Amino acid sequence: MPLYMDIHHLTDGVSAEDVAKAHAADLQTEAGYEVSYLRYWVNEPHGKVFCLVEAPSAEAASTVHREAHGLVADEIFQVQEGA
Repeated sequence: MPLYMDIHHLTDGVSAEDVAKAHAADLQTEAGYEVSYLRYWVNEPHGKVFCLVEAPSAEAASTVHREAHGLVADEIFQVQEGA
């Protein structure tokens, strides 16, 4: 299954608590799309969120975000895990 990293640029700011809630919503939505949101990282001062996801396509990953909470990533890249 392809692995993707997505990036959200939230100009209105972001809190780790809000991102945790959005991630929980992703987890509740992902199964219907063969998507698995694995981890996320938050940079509160800069309003950035990074999500690591296994998905059949970037579009499937975006669909889960859209349906779960509406916060679609600004960028998404297919990545390969390294050591």
